[in-house]
Amino acid sequence: MRLLLIEDEIRLAEYLRKGLAEEGYTVDVAHDGIDGLHLATQLDYDLLILDGMLPGIDGFAVLAALRQSRSTPVLMLTARTAVEDRVRGLQGGADDYLLKPFAFSELVARIQVLMRRRGTAQSSPEPTVLKIADLEVDLIRRKAIRAGTRLELTAKEFNLLALLLRRHGEVLSRTELASQVWDMNFDSETNVVEVAVRRLRMKVDQPFESPLIHTIRGMGYVLEDRSTS
Repeated sequence: MRLLLIEDEIRLAEYLRKGLAEEGYTVDVAHDGIDGLHLATQLDYDLLILDGMLPGIDGFAVLAALRQSRSTPVLMLTARTAVEDRVRGLQGGADDYLLKPFAFSELVARIQVLMRRRGTAQSSPEPTVLKIADLEVDLIRRKAIRAGTRLELTAKEFNLLALLLRRHGEVLSRTELASQVWDMNFDSETNVVEVAVRRLRMKVDQPFESPLIHTIRGMGYVLEDRSTS
């Protein structure tokens, strides 16, 4: 799931970006209203986290402009405690409102609630539980189970498995995996993808009869069930 964070406090933005990435989200960051509005209207995001007080265009103006063309869920952050400000944000189209300072765990919980609402409202929502063969991955609870056994995965391993499972049957290159999971341009000198796939295989495939993660030489990796072919 891809989020856009529009926050002018550099340290807070970086803290949130790292934390949300560890929770499995891909996060783009803008530090002012102008850049934020441009990204929000030009790219597709699952949710926006929008600070109310921004340079260039403030959060309320960004929200008003966004709502002219987009229905992307918006969670507003603000240090303003006045009820009038919260009402203004909600009436302007925000889906939720969180006062600063806030606990990171509460932010994540509110994001999850908005994602569930969005899934319910969409006619064809993205499933939150993905399955293939005897492997099941719960994207909301961040839990992976194979043949009834809980798989203990790191955050990156979970994100890698979720991506492979979402696009099962499709060969994904190392470049795409590096971009989607590590938010980095692929460097041929690094073996981060190979190492991560090897470790993931040890947990997902080695204890079980039929491997699901396969290497396609010269192309990348694919997750698919070959036990019935």
